[in-house]
Amino acid sequence: MKRRSFLKGTLATGVAAVAVNAGLLTPSTVLAEWNAKAFGAKSIDDALNAAYGSASAADSADIKLKAPAIAENGAVTPITVDATGLSGVESISIIASKNPMPLVCEYTFGAAATGYVSTRIKMGETQNVIAIAKVGGKLLKAQQEVKVTIGGCGG
Repeated sequence: MKRRSFLKGTLATGVAAVAVNAGLLTPSTVLAEWNAKAFGAKSIDDALNAAYGSASAADSADIKLKAPAIAENGAVTPITVDATGLSGVESISIIASKNPMPLVCEYTFGAAATGYVSTRIKMGETQNVIAIAKVGGKLLKAQQEVKVTIGGCGG
């Protein structure tokens, strides 16, 4: 390493450290808001009420929930929710019924988006996975039981 490059790097690092300590590089303006009440809820009804204002969701065959029947590792359970057969999907949420905080994730879509989500969730034990889709102000759901052989929450 050349002496000049070393001095430039050290000076840049020092300036960045001073800016961070002075609060000039605080990322608070770029962090997205999140619904702490819904994600901190201890029951499914409380989570749905906090997220959508209602806990009643009707079963729908138009929502395709794809999850493994047996998840060997509950820490990375693959889940796919396909609501592309519905038009006007506003959001999709995934709930793990026996997790300490059941609302796992919520995706909000724009007007031109299609209702499709594929992700991996953490599950502590065998339980139902519930997909909730908000379509035209109504809540629709599909659910499936997933057996977990090794829990992803330390169990």
